[in-house]
Amino acid sequence: MSGTPAPAPAPLRIGNASGFYGDRFDALREMLTGGPLDVLTGDYLAELTMLILGRSRLKDPRKGYATTFLRQLEEGLGLAHERGVKIVANAGGLNPAGLADAVRQLADQAGVPVTVAHVEGDSLPVPDGFLTANAYLGGFGIAACLRAGADVVVTGRVTDAALVTGPAAAHFGWGTHDLDALAGAVVAGHVLECGTQATGGNHAFFGAYDPARLRRPGFPLAEIHADGSSVITKHDGTGGVVDLSTVTAQLLYETGGARYAGPDVTARLDTVTLTPDGPDRVRIDGVRGEAPPPTLKAGLTRLGGWRNEVVFVLTGLDIEAKAALVKDQFADALERGGARPPAEVRWELSRTDHADADTEERASALLRLVVRDQDADAVGRTVSGAAIELALGSYPGFHVTAPPGKGAPYGVFEARPVPAAEVEHIAVLPDGTRQAMKAPVLTQELAEVEEAPLPDPYPAAPTRHAPLGLIAGARSGDKGGDANVGVWVRDDDAWRWLAHELSVERFRQLLPETAGRSVVRHVLPNLRALNFTVHGLLGEGVAAQARFDPQAKALGEWLRSRWLPVPVPLLEGADAPEVTA
Repeated sequence: MSGTPAPAPAPLRIGNASGFYGDRFDALREMLTGGPLDVLTGDYLAELTMLILGRSRLKDPRKGYATTFLRQLEEGLGLAHERGVKIVANAGGLNPAGLADAVRQLADQAGVPVTVAHVEGDSLPVPDGFLTANAYLGGFGIAACLRAGADVVVTGRVTDAALVTGPAAAHFGWGTHDLDALAGAVVAGHVLECGTQATGGNHAFFGAYDPARLRRPGFPLAEIHADGSSVITKHDGTGGVVDLSTVTAQLLYETGGARYAGPDVTARLDTVTLTPDGPDRVRIDGVRGEAPPPTLKAGLTRLGGWRNEVVFVLTGLDIEAKAALVKDQFADALERGGARPPAEVRWELSRTDHADADTEERASALLRLVVRDQDADAVGRTVSGAAIELALGSYPGFHVTAPPGKGAPYGVFEARPVPAAEVEHIAVLPDGTRQAMKAPVLTQELAEVEEAPLPDPYPAAPTRHAPLGLIAGARSGDKGGDANVGVWVRDDDAWRWLAHELSVERFRQLLPETAGRSVVRHVLPNLRALNFTVHGLLGEGVAAQARFDPQAKALGEWLRSRWLPVPVPLLEGADAPEVTA
């Protein structure tokens, strides 16, 4: 007589309480008290954060971690212990061992009997001229810590998704060969990593929801199953929305082609299937995984130089002439002062003014001056002095938004591949044992997938000139110096039109700022989505603040605001755009 099959392991409920260093402080408490959880994660690291932590460590070698996390644990540690919730966070930054010690000290002071472990090894030798150098580790170090009984695991630079793949691997017993399951968890982790962006935050179609629901979106959680499939949801009674659109938007955020590579697995985004699973529930399944690449991504940060900024306010009539006058006067002041002009001088006039305005602010435009140089003096008093000396001898109504300062350093982020086999990945278990994680034996070099076939074109129909955003959503962000713009639609007819209409050429026409740059389009039919990568748009990355929107957060919204011929049937029921005259 055959034995009774063992019951499937219960789903693992993993929540998120932080999408960045500075996210909503009370989210950790809210997630612990709002409903059942098995694991609570926190993502505190970004490219810019590593630079900030690097400068913090220069001032105090004992620091280099996210101190906010410790303050959140002052209350959260006891709550997690009472509810049996494990906590996993990358708040260790550049000093995970130091943060682990600080958590132990906090637990002792609070009388909370928790065990603490950490993951290290991501720190790499720092090349000359750089401030930090860290490899992006995977989730198996986290898994080892949890299997050893840790209640709290803190890490340095791991991939954002590792905060989910690690606990899932520990819970379900996955190994490096379980590629499909790992890939499913990577996709779930990517949806969770930016917190409330998965529950209606920063969402293109926010106007379709009750404003009261978006006032304070709840943080997301994922119910992970043994095969790697998951359901994205949130605690009952919390704000926000989880639906196909919010999950699609986050899936497209800061990704590129069909292959989403990580240290444990390469997830095939073109295999992701999303289906509704009830109110505020979206199921993710069908995700296929491939062997990871033989290299890890390493992020390096350095101080790139010095920058300064002055914003002149131009009010009323003759805006263009006023701008021309102040630019000419500023250049003349620098020359007469005998100072070398900064290596980079950039002016940008934003016509925020309105004709016959009913308030002074609405009658005003902003002229922004940004200067950069390797020499602090070249952007400091020389620039601020030249600007402020114009106060009584320039255009009528002269004033600036803030007194010019002495300048500030800016940072540069650089990504490099490093052989995975050459990077230590160490789980420091609760008893102090150091367990080395082996690099994957099976690897696969990254290559572009053959582009998916496009749907049949939308049939010929009358068109109306209208904004793209009436029918398409978008979400954009940064990856080093590149910008990513994901665009999706919500029904098959719109997809038939979008897939053929929004070519690279049309994209460049709609966003002239991308002209002359390499733009790559990726097609993701399962999501009814196109993902564009604009190479080099952000210069040396977010920390360098090379453009008005340094992280390209609003690039997608600019695209949605652009007008083009849209088939009239697709616009049925679409609200007229809100346009500022």
